[in-house]
Amino acid sequence: MKAIVVTDEAAGTAGMTLAERPEPEATGNDVLVEVHASGFTPGELTWPGTWTDRLGRDRTPSIPGHEVAGVVSALGYGTRGLSVGQRVFGLADWARDGTLAEYVAIEARNVAPLPGDVDFTVAASLPISGLTAWQGLFVHGRFQVGQSVLVHGAAGGVGSMVTQLACEAGAYVIGTGRATDRQAALDFGAQEFVDLDNDALKDVGGVDLVFDVIGGAIGKSSAGLVRAGGMLVTIAGPPEAQPTDGLAVDFVVEADRAQLGEIVQRVRDGRVRTNIGNVATLDDAVAAFNPTERIKGKTVIRVRP
Repeated sequence: MKAIVVTDEAAGTAGMTLAERPEPEATGNDVLVEVHASGFTPGELTWPGTWTDRLGRDRTPSIPGHEVAGVVSALGYGTRGLSVGQRVFGLADWARDGTLAEYVAIEARNVAPLPGDVDFTVAASLPISGLTAWQGLFVHGRFQVGQSVLVHGAAGGVGSMVTQLACEAGAYVIGTGRATDRQAALDFGAQEFVDLDNDALKDVGGVDLVFDVIGGAIGKSSAGLVRAGGMLVTIAGPPEAQPTDGLAVDFVVEADRAQLGEIVQRVRDGRVRTNIGNVATLDDAVAAFNPTERIKGKTVIRVRP
């Protein structure tokens, strides 16, 4: 099968190549998915699981990409709850070959049924951003209706999903980003916008929940904005500062079938929209992930027409 592979961690996305790889097999509790569309997050090329297996052994050349939408083509031994020919989408394991390929073997529990009226391209853009937003807000952030939420990178892949889910759940949302991101953040539902290059973050005042995707100095400054009893939730690594009278937590997104179902239902009925900036074929994936100019929104690879 055709697949995108990486062999050199230092090369980043420039080290991606299109190659022929053996078609994977569905082992126990797996499904083999015929990939129709795949999502990719450049940061995964810095994750240990891209380069080594769970025992620390080198597994290059490895196939990146962990978001998938496609059709089940085979069931592994003991797999239940899914059937051959069923449309699915989900999040592949970090330490196994991923979804930038014509086929991927994935644990059945990591995928959810995909309704027939949701396009594969749309579905492939949802797992990481959707599950990260859902888990950060409702699992780790313990969001409650009526709270105020500061969302960093509100026009980005994760931030736009956080903004929409928070607004839909009854939050007052303040988005941040570059000046050029202002209108997009407001369009996704933010009631206010802070230009991090020109506005003073401290002028926001107190908020109940900060969702940080940036870290560094921005993350440290954000800790001081958390009200008593509030939360700082980050995906940018261990927080460098703690709220005075609140909590801080960092987390890594996990696959969850029920949460995927909640997210895709919101896409179906128009409460949430995706943030796709570019769609390319598998043959053009390397170029798509090494653009000559900034692409706003997620790049999705359409593996099959």
